[in-house]
Amino acid sequence: MSGLILHHYDTSPFSEKVRLLLGLKGLAWDSVQAPVIMPKPELTPLTGGYRRIPVLQIGADIYCDTQVILAEIETRAPSPRAIGGAAWAVNAWADRQFFGLTVPIIFGALGDATAPEFIADREQLSGRPFNVAAMQAAAPLMAPQWRAQAAWIEEGLADTDWLAGDAPGLADIAAYMNIWFLARNLPAMADELLAGLTRTQAWRERVAAIGHGTRREISGADALAAARETEPGPVPEHDPNDPTGLTPGAPVVVAADDYGRDPIAGTLVAATPGRIVLSRETPELGRTQVHFPRAGYVVGKA
Repeated sequence: MSGLILHHYDTSPFSEKVRLLLGLKGLAWDSVQAPVIMPKPELTPLTGGYRRIPVLQIGADIYCDTQVILAEIETRAPSPRAIGGAAWAVNAWADRQFFGLTVPIIFGALGDATAPEFIADREQLSGRPFNVAAMQAAAPLMAPQWRAQAAWIEEGLADTDWLAGDAPGLADIAAYMNIWFLARNLPAMADELLAGLTRTQAWRERVAAIGHGTRREISGADALAAARETEPGPVPEHDPNDPTGLTPGAPVVVAADDYGRDPIAGTLVAATPGRIVLSRETPELGRTQVHFPRAGYVVGKA
């Protein structure tokens, strides 16, 4: 194996960000196709119950959420540099505000073509109704706002080929995610909302041309074996000034603060300003380490 194992599915917009960063770095990686909906029997044993996609695995270290996945790839493959400046702010905007407009536009248009099983799964994931009729009603209001935010990309490209500067980086990959997601599902709608944004249209082609690096398909069983047969790697130094006051060795629970709030229990290994690392021990896999970002996640005593 290459060492990098990405649990994802091809239609996942958040996974597309990771695939593009792997391409930008010119990396080889192993692909495990995860189910779009639950159950995910070859994923949740690795994560302790976390079910969101994508998940990056490096041996017995498991990285949950694109924020910590992207940061780990940048750390392990620092050249070419992809993350700097305001890139994390662009990433947060793309993940929440821009994505919050893209979803009702897509599913409002798909309407009754959306599978009931998918709707039920996403209601369980979000903890609220996945109301297609409400999305259909909201879509005409969302479309002008979506175009307004795409126009921010247009403005950002006024004097450069890349939002990140002289070369592509996370700002480009993150901003591209919602354009990719809309165009994959509703190509005519994407063309309509991007009409006249000529710099954005040309940039979109440049981002797509980055590609996904060298991908190889493996099975979920192979990924579980990789975790079982290796020991977790080193972790960052614990921050003694962490606001929670938690110290390594404490039993803790981590959960997302927006959706997919399944609590993940483990023993705290380290908490830094950017990351929470838990240790977990199971009969099936032995000891694993699960990494979460701080922004967007809460941690407390178990």
